[in-house]
Amino acid sequence: MNRIISPSLLSADFSILKDQIEIVKNAGAQRLHIDCMDGHFVPNFTFGPFILKAIRKLTDLHLETHLMIDNPSNYFDDFISAGADTLIFHYEASNDIRKDLEYIKSKNIKCGLALKPETDYKVLIDYIDVLDYVLVMSVSPGFGGQGFIEDTLIKMEQICKLCLENKRRDDITIGVDGGVNLSTIKRVYDTGVDVTVVGSGLYKAENIVERFNELQICE
Repeated sequence: MNRIISPSLLSADFSILKDQIEIVKNAGAQRLHIDCMDGHFVPNFTFGPFILKAIRKLTDLHLETHLMIDNPSNYFDDFISAGADTLIFHYEASNDIRKDLEYIKSKNIKCGLALKPETDYKVLIDYIDVLDYVLVMSVSPGFGGQGFIEDTLIKMEQICKLCLENKRRDDITIGVDGGVNLSTIKRVYDTGVDVTVVGSGLYKAENIVERFNELQICE
């Protein structure tokens, strides 16, 4: 099992963004998590394609781009052109999930589906054959720094089992987003997931490199 930390730039200091990216890269990060919110699907408003394009110019790290927006397919091309490596949209926001997943894959981009805490993991069954990435929300999407929802640990285990039963566990990356920090990360990894998205639990530390290392080895 992989243990990958994906720093969430939502919690970074944008006045020194290049430095904030380099710090986590030098600490060992191989990817970054980009939260894109439209103020409609979720109450907050954050990054659009122009910001993603600027981030792409600053780094060669894998950019997993999480679209928390209504009608996500209207913006796929913009985010792909801006430099997304994995494009994740919400199950709850799409009108044609299979079509959207297959379109992203047709552009040689990894396709992902995110699930809100209240969404049943079984909705993934119809798309297990095409998915590259599943993102489990362990907080209600919209704002960083929220408390971890304990019940989502069960969903993580169920999704790992579902992928295994369908002989897709090696092909699908399973990530968790929300409330991951030193006190929760071990329990998250114990479910079998691959990626933890860490925002304030990393970027708000006094020593980001030291915190990254603590998160990696947290037992």
